[in-house]
Amino acid sequence: MEQKDIENLRQDYAAASLSEKDVDANPIKQFDKWFNDAINAKVHEPNAMTLATATTDGRPSARIVLLKGFSDDGFKFYTNYLSRKGKELAKNPNAALVFFWGDMERQIRIEGTIEKLDKWYSEKYFHSRPKASQISAVASPQSREIESREALEEHIVKLEAEFGDGEIPKPSHWGGYIVKPRMIEFWQGRRSRLHDRIVYKKVDNKNWKIVRLAP
Repeated sequence: MEQKDIENLRQDYAAASLSEKDVDANPIKQFDKWFNDAINAKVHEPNAMTLATATTDGRPSARIVLLKGFSDDGFKFYTNYLSRKGKELAKNPNAALVFFWGDMERQIRIEGTIEKLDKWYSEKYFHSRPKASQISAVASPQSREIESREALEEHIVKLEAEFGDGEIPKPSHWGGYIVKPRMIEFWQGRRSRLHDRIVYKKVDNKNWKIVRLAP
């Protein structure tokens, strides 16, 4: 395979700057501002985020999931509790999230602890999804080996016939999580790799300390 000149791939950033004087005292309000900036800039799937988890002996894994809500309590997403990430979170309830909006030269990193959402929230969100997505959640044994794509699709056809126009019950193994942040970093790309990094560190249940990190 031909080796590309990867070492010389680089991009100089000059779109904006970020100062401690400019950010909100509340990191969730600052996230809301940047998130709305991403929506207004028509970033493709601005709610796509990397979710990193780890086993109890420290072996990490990461994947893209979709943010489905945020508040002062934390950041919400939904998945299969029996998936690899679900099993890791059951034993090690620490997680990290990363948003990267390349066109805006911005990144947000979040670290915190994770909890399952109340069943009511999971039920409500599950039934708000398109019916095909509901059936997929029932049909897919996420992260486990399967016989073939054809077998999975045949199972979906059977479930579509079984449920018809009726309500599809939410599987007990499917639902929501909330990441409760203890650290949130806002990264703004700058020229010559002298990036701006503003970090919020949780001091207590209500207050945050704001610091700047070297790029």
